[in-house]
Amino acid sequence: MKKQRFWMRTIILGVLVLAVGYSLYANLTKDEVHKVEIGKKAPDFALVDLNGEKHQLSDYEGQGVFLNFWATWCKPCEKEFPYINNQYKHFKDKGVQVIAVDVGETEFAVRQFVDRHELTFPVVIDKKEEVMTTYGVNPLPITFLIDKNGTVVKSHLGELTEEMVHNYMKQIQP
Repeated sequence: MKKQRFWMRTIILGVLVLAVGYSLYANLTKDEVHKVEIGKKAPDFALVDLNGEKHQLSDYEGQGVFLNFWATWCKPCEKEFPYINNQYKHFKDKGVQVIAVDVGETEFAVRQFVDRHELTFPVVIDKKEEVMTTYGVNPLPITFLIDKNGTVVKSHLGELTEEMVHNYMKQIQP
């Protein structure tokens, strides 16, 4: 009986040591996450939208950019999209652009979501999650406000109301 307990404790201890070792390894070797700093230039990127058009952030200099990271499974993202869409229609001719960056989902899933919600602004897919990593995105949704000079002036983590979207777009309007 003592021998059986000894082996059981040894196995449990071994599993715990492996778990701790793996955790340390995973944390020490993970990709470095960069946080975007308010008041600094927004990191440039280029992604393709659902129509095959390339959107490079630096091409939007001179305009305000409402940069939103989202996913189809994110309920707060889904709730805020009608507000973003409504305000985009109001501000797009006033120098404010929206770029909605889906993080790592299939084009099929994203296209279905966009069609179902009748979104009119550019939706791009960060298939390799490189832009997400560069911007330090986690969790979703998160929105970055970028002014006409390409400077990040604000970030908002979490769901937006229509009033917030309106005020943010007004803030970055050139």
